[in-house]
Amino acid sequence: MTTSYDERTRATPGAGTPPPAGPTGKRRGTAFALTAGLLAALIVCCLLSAGLGAYNIPLGDVVSSFQHRMGLGGSALDRVGESVLWNVRLPRVVLALLVGASLGCAGALMQGVFGNPLAEPGVIGISAGAAVGAVASIALGLSFFGNWTITVCAFAAGLATVLLVYTLSRSGGRTEVVTLILTGIAVNAFAGALIGLFIFFADNAQITQITFWQLGSLAQATWPKVLAVLPCAVLGLLVAPFYARKLDLLALGERPARHLGVDVERLRIVLVLVVALLTAAAVAVAGIISFVGLLVPHLLRMANGPGHRFLVPGSALGGALVLVAGDLAARTVADPAELPLGVLTALFGSPFFFWLLRRTRRKQGGWA
Repeated sequence: MTTSYDERTRATPGAGTPPPAGPTGKRRGTAFALTAGLLAALIVCCLLSAGLGAYNIPLGDVVSSFQHRMGLGGSALDRVGESVLWNVRLPRVVLALLVGASLGCAGALMQGVFGNPLAEPGVIGISAGAAVGAVASIALGLSFFGNWTITVCAFAAGLATVLLVYTLSRSGGRTEVVTLILTGIAVNAFAGALIGLFIFFADNAQITQITFWQLGSLAQATWPKVLAVLPCAVLGLLVAPFYARKLDLLALGERPARHLGVDVERLRIVLVLVVALLTAAAVAVAGIISFVGLLVPHLLRMANGPGHRFLVPGSALGGALVLVAGDLAARTVADPAELPLGVLTALFGSPFFFWLLRRTRRKQGGWA
């Protein structure tokens, strides 16, 4: 005698209740909570960054001015307040969002492509390479693409650098962590030497511009600069999440990924181009801001695991939050002076990188 499915479920205690959430369901819940938390923190930081500074604007007035501009009621500020908010603060906030999201997303892609947690555009020399292109365009007075000249030069130099590092680090079909780091050190040193040469031949005005640019800062943010970096950043940020599933398969190893239909070499080349695009866009307008691409993906991976479907967009969101908060701290901690943003991120990022090296070495039992 057979029984129906409904009869069996009624006869089994607890069979009619939903199954408990497994690791996947729990991870999706964590990812949702992290995304909501990051978004809420980002909105708060953006409002604080728009309102705080030498000319304080209450948060209520900031929101009211937004509503007025969007035709949702509210009221405009006085002439000085409107000028400070819309011509000084908001370009800076938007630029911090774009640069931070680009660096965070580039870091997550780099770590996924190379299959190790220490890869980051700054650590393996991409930022320094892009800096060479940007510094060269300043020192040589290049202007063949107008406002786009520095971005184009930074992108070309960053792309050449990442291809060089990738080629030199790869041996026998594998990319070794130690070789990657050491190659990055060598490329960083070479890029530093080239930047030094350009500074040597630059005039005083160019040296001042290069020096402040190298320290990393958003102080010169304007709407034209936002528009100059916007296409590169948006294109890279839109393309990156489409490769999350393939990065998950690549994390299983190159051979299993190939058996599952992933063209590994093509995937790496495409994502290396995306990383160069994102990094060059960020470096061209903000200078060298290191460790964001290393720190943010790591923290999110520790919180929610290695799945790239959350990690890639989550790192973009986290990077934007870190840079908006960092820029707010840089211009308010030592008020009326302003700390260089790149110096601030390096102060916090360097100890984290050292801790990460020690932790990875302890887990793997040494590098050799």
